[in-house]
Amino acid sequence: MNQEAIKAGQAVYSKKVLSIYDLWVLGFSNHYLWKCPTRLISQQFVEKVTDNHLDVGVGTGYYLKKHLTTDTKRIGLVDLNDNSLESTSRAIQHLNPEVYCRNVFEPLSLNCEKFDSVSINYLLHCLPGDLSEKSAVFINLKEVMNEGAVLFGSTILGQGTPKNVFAQKLMDFYNKKGIFTNENDDLQSLETALKQHFSNVKIQVVGCVALFSGIKA
Repeated sequence: MNQEAIKAGQAVYSKKVLSIYDLWVLGFSNHYLWKCPTRLISQQFVEKVTDNHLDVGVGTGYYLKKHLTTDTKRIGLVDLNDNSLESTSRAIQHLNPEVYCRNVFEPLSLNCEKFDSVSINYLLHCLPGDLSEKSAVFINLKEVMNEGAVLFGSTILGQGTPKNVFAQKLMDFYNKKGIFTNENDDLQSLETALKQHFSNVKIQVVGCVALFSGIKA
């Protein structure tokens, strides 16, 4: 996998961008452009998260900050961006998070106990390649999951969903800049990739966003 393309998808998350991310992406873009209210992603998080959880592609840690309780026994963070890891780990420092700076296209080598749930919200559309190539990350994530553990998340699809003119222009811009690589991502490709690696796969498409989950058999 092209290392420069991998870096491009996460390099945008500077401290300045992170400071407005929740407002711009989770507040405005999800509701008015991608047409999937953030509360639906939150709802899935609350339903699927366990108290032995790994969050991958942490962003600002919004769902962790909002929904993890002080009863959470264990939380791990995986991201390639140090700014995201620093911001998120600081926000949930009371939970003593395990912090790992890793490239998800490579074996994670966490050298720790495995997890019972893994979330990957808004990660796949930032990764280079088509969904068959991106699915390599599922192999690496399965290695850190216990049997019966759930992987869940959300991703913005580039094909097969209705978009208003503003959404299409922004998506085209993000793809041109390498922030997104999702021009060819569609529901069928996502379903195929997930079913290759997980059982009991469930996908719900809301607006441009696919909410998905699967179990490590």
